[in-house]
Order: sequence, then structure tokens, then C-alpha cells
Amino acid sequence: MALTLLNPAGLPEIDAYRQVSVATGSKLVFVAGQVAWDADGVTIGEGDLAAQVEQCYLNVATALAGAGASFADVAKLTVYVVDWTPAKMPLFLEGVARASAKLGVTPVPPGTLLGVAALDVPEHLVEVEAVAVIE
Repeated sequence: MALTLLNPAGLPEIDAYRQVSVATGSKLVFVAGQVAWDADGVTIGEGDLAAQVEQCYLNVATALAGAGASFADVAKLTVYVVDWTPAKMPLFLEGVARASAKLGVTPVPPGTLLGVAALDVPEHLVEVEAVAVIE
């Protein structure tokens, strides 16, 4: 395994992710921000944050697989959410849980969630990018 995920003493332990990712692999995989498009470029879950989060995570998994990686290899996730407020956290976590169930994994690498004014097209509510490390 090219990664070790840690919650060091002195930092809060957060269930949704680990605070630190230590990489020992030799190849980096950078996944461009994934939005809620299906393979045909159709937006999934228009107006539904949970559905779009789910699709974004599934798209990240597809991109990782194309590079010979998986969520187990992800060192860092960055998530951009349009008009973010803490009240949206339950919908965000619902989408992550649905994707996790479909993928059979619980993605917990260090992550950053940023509120943004807009994304590439008006119907997109979320975008997820990843950095992975593989042997």
C-alpha cells in the first residue's frame, strides 16, 4: 500500500476523513475536478446535491481506475460546493455514503471542502478532484 492515513495526536479525530496522508508510492495520479456528468455528458441529479456528490465520487473512481488506482490510493480530495453552508453537510454526507456503498469503500483521505460562487455550468452543484499515489 502506497498510503498510510493518520489522525495524529493533538488534532481532532474526524470520522469523515483522516488529517494526514503519508505517501510512499512512486507514481502520482492527478484527477481533474469531476462534476455530475454521466458518460454521455448529461448532468445527473439536477438540483439534488446528494445525487451530484454521489455521481462526482463515482466519476472520480472511474478516473482513478483508468490510471490503475482506486480510492484506497487517494492521498487528498478537494471538493467545491456551490453556495456552501453548513446546513448542506447532511446532503453532502448522504451523497458520499451512497457512493461509498456502490463502490464498496469509505473514502477517508484528507480533504478540503470549499464553498464557491459557481462552477462550469449552472446546474452543477459540486466538483471533486483527487490526488492519488500508486506503486
